[in-house]
Amino acid sequence: MIMISDHSGRTFKNLRISLLSACNFACVYCTDDNAALPFSKTDGLSISNLLNQVSKLHHHLNLNSVRLTGGEPLLYPDLGELIKGLSTIGIKEIKMTSNGFLLEKQVQKLAALGLKEINISLDAATEAAFFKMTRRDKFENVKQGIDAALKAGLKVKLNAVIMKGKNDDQIMPLFNFARERNIIIRFLEVMRMGHLHQHQDDYLITQQDILDKIGMYHQFLPLPRKPSATANYWETKDGFTFGIIANSSQPFCQDCDRLRLDHKGNIYGCLSENEPIEISKAVSDNDFEQYLRNALSQKQAVKFTGSKLSMLNIGG
Repeated sequence: MIMISDHSGRTFKNLRISLLSACNFACVYCTDDNAALPFSKTDGLSISNLLNQVSKLHHHLNLNSVRLTGGEPLLYPDLGELIKGLSTIGIKEIKMTSNGFLLEKQVQKLAALGLKEINISLDAATEAAFFKMTRRDKFENVKQGIDAALKAGLKVKLNAVIMKGKNDDQIMPLFNFARERNIIIRFLEVMRMGHLHQHQDDYLITQQDILDKIGMYHQFLPLPRKPSATANYWETKDGFTFGIIANSSQPFCQDCDRLRLDHKGNIYGCLSENEPIEISKAVSDNDFEQYLRNALSQKQAVKFTGSKLSMLNIGG
């Protein structure tokens, strides 16, 4: 196995797979359309081809983890089979990011098959604010999914995208929701993606804005940042940990180790990149490694610059 790295010493150790571009929510940062996006099984790779692609990537990169994203990965009909297959390949850390709506019914099975960790998107802690962000009246279903994931023994984190004029009044309600359940919550600065590519500044609540708000109610100290981590973390005086993913005000490009695989089998080295790399066209190991180097060259030197692609197409 040849070590693939760039001039900054970055490589790929964590793979994120966007299983589908369909979702049963219509969150305001992903789409400006109220409609649910349907799923067609003919849109993407077969599960055997997908597992074969991941197996090749693991062979060349010795991956630390795979995170399943979407769209909404719980809509993927072969999710259980895929998780079992990833375990068979030798992926030790299988994770998922989900909106949690369908989680309660599936989580016990997925945990038994090898799912270890789940990040659940929760952008509000009240029914009205939740509907404003997701355009769906499913707050109670998501809460039940969170509780079911904890009961199943999964490591659970909450992700909350904070947007000026949309849900910036939800910072403390969300903080308290997570604190009551002793779940780590990460607040996210809104990303310059899709229909917000030219409008991020209209909605941006920065890391410092969030810290100032929490600081009105709690004392906290920063925790050391782990290499390649997306989030900065703090611990309150009474031991509760929270994080902030500050892709705009505190970018983390300098040691990013994430590779993205979309549902059609294309790879991307960075969320800022619009051009997919068709790694399935590789006919030899040398070709395969060259495609990976091409993906590595897509990484930004310093700061995330955004993309016209929606998060629905490339995952979180």
